[in-house]
Amino acid sequence: MKVKIKKLNENAKMPTYGSPYSAGADLYACIDSDITIEPNKTVLVKTGLAMELSQGYVALIYARSGLASKRGLAPANKVGVVDCDYRGEIMVALHNHSTQPQTICKDERIAQMVITPYVTADFEEADELSDTVRGEGGFGSTGR
Repeated sequence: MKVKIKKLNENAKMPTYGSPYSAGADLYACIDSDITIEPNKTVLVKTGLAMELSQGYVALIYARSGLASKRGLAPANKVGVVDCDYRGEIMVALHNHSTQPQTICKDERIAQMVITPYVTADFEEADELSDTVRGEGGFGSTGR
């Protein structure tokens, strides 16, 4: 699948896949100088990129596992959503969940982007829903 990427900053790095079978492409910080994120704070980190996705596709922005598990840095909104009609800069709201300040350097990998198809629902109000074995059982209702 071809995805058009526009560099909004000449220093921006194109997304890259870590291996031939990676689902997520790494996104890089496009910053002029290092950014320090204090504990329990969130900073918007630019990538310097905009893109054009085909209708019916969305880019989901996830944490990089190493950054999250080793340094406590992950997207503040847990999963970012880049809709196919968005043409602005892709930015990542990185939150520091650790107890120590964390520094992001120029060209550092800050998140991963997964491009996937989606379905747009046609919501229809109903007075009744079909019965299931689970019924209204919520959190933890299916046991182990």
